[in-house]
This record gives sequence, structure tokens and C-alpha cells, in this order.
Amino acid sequence: MAEHAHREITQRELRNESGAIMRGVERGESYVITRNGTPIGKLIPLRRRTFVPRAEVMATFATAPVLDADRFREDIDSAVDQDPFSREW
Repeated sequence: MAEHAHREITQRELRNESGAIMRGVERGESYVITRNGTPIGKLIPLRRRTFVPRAEVMATFATAPVLDADRFREDIDSAVDQDPFSREW
């Protein structure tokens, strides 16, 4: 599946054509907002899920540290008060 293209619009277009742009968002369109030719944000519909290509996900996690699940659980258990009602206030 190909990545969804975002239409590029200027800050001025967003201000002057906000009604039409919002109707576009309701239809599922996405926009990249620019200021002085520099992209500064995205306007995307909330109802739709954004497809993230597998290669992009794998590249993101490739630099993540390896997690030892047992060690992680031990660390959490040692940091959390196992009996929260044992304290005197």
C-alpha cells in the first residue's frame, strides 16, 4: 500500500480557505502547512488510521534497545510499592 500524499498549503491558504480545507479534512484529505516555504505541521483527519509502511516501522525499532522482559518485570516490581496500604500517613 502506498503512503498517502499530503497536499501542501501555505499558512495564508489555511487562514483564507479554512472552511474548504476543513471540509477536505472531513473527506479524509491531509495537508502539510508551510510558512515561508518551510513545512511546519500536518493537518490530518482523526477518524482515519494512518498507514505506516512496514519498512518505516522496522527502521524505527532497529535502533531501539533490546528489552529483557524478565529483567524489566523485576525492575518494575522492585520500584513499585507492593503493599500500598502498609504506610502510615
